[in-house]
Amino acid sequence: MTKFTWYGHATHGIETDDYKLLIDPFFTDNPAASTTADAVTADFILVSHGHGDHVGDTIALAERTGATVISNFEIANWFSAQGVEKVHPQHIGGGFHHPFGYLKFTQALHGSALPDGSYGGNPAGFLLTTKDNKKIYMAQDTGLFGDMQLIGDEGIDLAIIPIGDNFTMGPADALKAVKFLRPKAVIPIHYNTWDLIAQNPISWADEVQAETAAKVIVLKAGESYEF
Repeated sequence: MTKFTWYGHATHGIETDDYKLLIDPFFTDNPAASTTADAVTADFILVSHGHGDHVGDTIALAERTGATVISNFEIANWFSAQGVEKVHPQHIGGGFHHPFGYLKFTQALHGSALPDGSYGGNPAGFLLTTKDNKKIYMAQDTGLFGDMQLIGDEGIDLAIIPIGDNFTMGPADALKAVKFLRPKAVIPIHYNTWDLIAQNPISWADEVQAETAAKVIVLKAGESYEF
């Protein structure tokens, strides 16, 4: 059994094979956060790109929990320079067999400058194959791109995609993304944190389920989906 929890914005957690993962752990100053950084724990922290609403509380969490931070080479080096003791660098197209499963970095159409202005390398998404062979695609912050069709060829059990627009895909492009990815289930993220990315996830879910075979799970911040 794998458990996915959405904490609000693009922050989520995955529990699989007795490991706890946090992805883009933005709790402090996140108006959509369902909890605080002090209330969560992690064995591994995945950071998709360098923006402050994704780097978030990573440094404090890694210090408190001893988690290994996984990110691109540039961001991993930046975390090391901030005093994070355990980092694992990867890059787009590369995968690694971590204790929790095989994690491959995918492209993402976005930016990646770090909070202090440092170069953050290329933004990424994540394709996780768990130990029980479930495939989870976490697009994180991205626009639509045609190679999502190739990601879909992997056979996606759960896709996590943004729908907020302005900074990422909006509902129309996110619908196209679902058609490209062909997942069994999809969860929308990165919306309604601020007025600038306000969307109606229920209307989007209705469209997706009318035009694709995907099951749409609309979570409230703090809710979970097990599969």
